[in-house]
Amino acid sequence: MSKKITAFLPYNGLEHTKETIENLLATKCVEKIYLIISQKNLPKIENCEMVYSESTFSSEAISTIIEKTDTEFALLLKQDTKIEIGQFGLERMMQIASDTGGGLTYSDYYEIKEDVRTNHPVIEYQSGALRDDFNFGFLLLFSKEALDYAASKPNGKYNFAGLYDLRLKVSQKFPLFRVGEFLYSTVETDTRKSGEKLFDYVDPRNRSVQIEMELACTEHLKSIGAYLPPTFKDVNFNENEFEFEASVIIPIKNRVSTITDAISSVLKQKPNFKFNLIVVDNYSDDGTSEIIKEFASKDERLIHLIPERKDLGIGGCWNEAVHHPKCGKFAVQLDSDDMYNSENTLQKIVDAFYSEKCAMVIGSYQMTNFKLEEIPPGVIDHKEWTPENGRNNALRINGLGAPRAFYTPVLRSIKIPNVSYGEDYAVGLAISREYQIGRIYEPVYFCRRWEGNSDASLNIVQQNNHNFYKDKVRTIELTSRLRMNK
Repeated sequence: MSKKITAFLPYNGLEHTKETIENLLATKCVEKIYLIISQKNLPKIENCEMVYSESTFSSEAISTIIEKTDTEFALLLKQDTKIEIGQFGLERMMQIASDTGGGLTYSDYYEIKEDVRTNHPVIEYQSGALRDDFNFGFLLLFSKEALDYAASKPNGKYNFAGLYDLRLKVSQKFPLFRVGEFLYSTVETDTRKSGEKLFDYVDPRNRSVQIEMELACTEHLKSIGAYLPPTFKDVNFNENEFEFEASVIIPIKNRVSTITDAISSVLKQKPNFKFNLIVVDNYSDDGTSEIIKEFASKDERLIHLIPERKDLGIGGCWNEAVHHPKCGKFAVQLDSDDMYNSENTLQKIVDAFYSEKCAMVIGSYQMTNFKLEEIPPGVIDHKEWTPENGRNNALRINGLGAPRAFYTPVLRSIKIPNVSYGEDYAVGLAISREYQIGRIYEPVYFCRRWEGNSDASLNIVQQNNHNFYKDKVRTIELTSRLRMNK
């Protein structure tokens, strides 16, 4: 096969880069290799040329990649790690790129940890896969045609979002195609559990990165006609009569070790209005139900609701509570693992509805262990949400924050997906399409991390299922906004 690939690799002077280069050249598919360096005076490697960029995939670096690609394809290694190409792996990737017209082609891969090779499948790209941490794997094959198209579009000046901006532009004209085959292997260096990686995107240390990613995503939404300006539908808080001003809703199944703290933190609330607590007990069998019954026998504010249906996820349990005749004007979330951090949380949330005239309020929370000691990344405040652009940026990030609260008539009209992951995100996106979402940027909630958390340690199939569902939710929302704008 003739050589059709120009390869670009991040290089930090590590020995494994030589092994990767030898592996690439052995395929006979690679015409030339460029090493992208962010520090000078690194050891040179034979058969390679170095290009300097302060940030590996800045706009400047992407422009250099496009300029220096004079082959049919450009292969980008996304991270400085060792890569082993599988049998005819690059040939297969090029073949499928040619067959499908893929502007960006990527594949499943193997991970090697402590000499053990395991499967790492990735997921299909869809129009709503707008999050900047979408996992394409480590090798990204761009067609020269797609690169030239991206270069013809207005170009931002990004230090961090250059690669993200590139793939968004490519997606506007070309397929982003996944090969469902394991075409290469990599040595995994991030050995944290899934629950520890989950909050990387809201780490305050990444704030400057997030600002750039938001700019790139917003420009993409404008280009395709899905951007929404900051004009919102008014909320009429007097359209229905409610016995209670607010209801705290806790969906639960088998949380015997955490439910006491959660319920207690609600019943200690001291707002200036009437409220209740609806605990939707989804057939617990570990002693949780008995604890709830004990609380309910002593405090009439607690409604112990056991659904008739046995096919409910967390979203379905929320629907049971929201459509209950005793549900208040505002439905306020509390996860069964977590706690409100003061007796004033409920008051702050309800006050925010009236002051910001919004249909949904999202607070901030503090990550803690079971001793309520702060753990990294600390306070999650989602300051990336702004009244002007929050609902556009919501299509990029993987969650909207907590605790969440809703104006009940709006929530009843939308309905909550009957799933146990991403149901809150789906509802938040749908609400943001028409209504303003209010924010509380001070922590009002303790989010307690422990081994029993549903996302504490997920295998790759579970992670992929979660990510694919959220991408699907974004695809639905993006499609709706495109239709609305037309």
